[in-house]
Amino acid sequence: MYGPRGAMLGSGGVSDGYEVGSKRQRMMESTPYFAVNSSMGGYRPFGYGGGYQPPVFPVVRLRGLPFNCTDIDIFKFFAGLDIVDVLLVNKNGRFSGEAFVVFAGSMQVEFALQRDRQNMGRRYVEVFRCKRQDYYHAVAAEVNYEGIYDNDFHGSPPPSRAKRFNDKDQMEYTEILKLRGLPFAVKKSEIVEFFGDFKIVEDRIHIACRPDGKATGEAYVEFASVEEAKRAMRKDKMTIGSRYVELFPSTPDEARRAESRSRQ
Repeated sequence: MYGPRGAMLGSGGVSDGYEVGSKRQRMMESTPYFAVNSSMGGYRPFGYGGGYQPPVFPVVRLRGLPFNCTDIDIFKFFAGLDIVDVLLVNKNGRFSGEAFVVFAGSMQVEFALQRDRQNMGRRYVEVFRCKRQDYYHAVAAEVNYEGIYDNDFHGSPPPSRAKRFNDKDQMEYTEILKLRGLPFAVKKSEIVEFFGDFKIVEDRIHIACRPDGKATGEAYVEFASVEEAKRAMRKDKMTIGSRYVELFPSTPDEARRAESRSRQ
């Protein structure tokens, strides 16, 4: 989680009529998949015989990830490769140990596959090919779990928004909230505006970055009190720009660690 959030990926929309209100929808609706320079391992849309050959969607699937894995860990695992998107797969609200990683071109995928069974922490990680539709289905499942439910979907409805909010409401709170899913170009002023109805400590807003200085899509915000942080959870799943933002209770220690990683 890469390049800018607005990087353009594959043609076609998510199957089964899902409305994906996020950058991943824009990625899936745009065509061609990428404008990739040949020096970056791009592909030719036309075969030697002159016929059109659709480019292979440059995505891999990871399995066996540590359950405390973050996007930053995946960036480090694929250091040197050009990642466009990372999707951590959750099941029933818990991280499954799997992820999808979209790269900027097919050659990048070949390099990524060479890291199969290398370690992340104490666990070895499987890296294998998958289909574009696998990634699309995972995106759709993520969106449905977050409360966008399509009546044509043949399966059990996701847990209600109220139930998921109650689950978070029962967690232990401090003055710190973690934001996830932010636009990569988000500014502190936009976060201040997002929490305009709540008392925040403006100089205690930290936008998390990777070691190379690129934003991760996460941030930590300190509020005037624990009670104010709880009240601010009303903004969970609301949008900044075109991105819906998830809110989670956090701690000063977690915020400090994120700030320390950004300085590395």
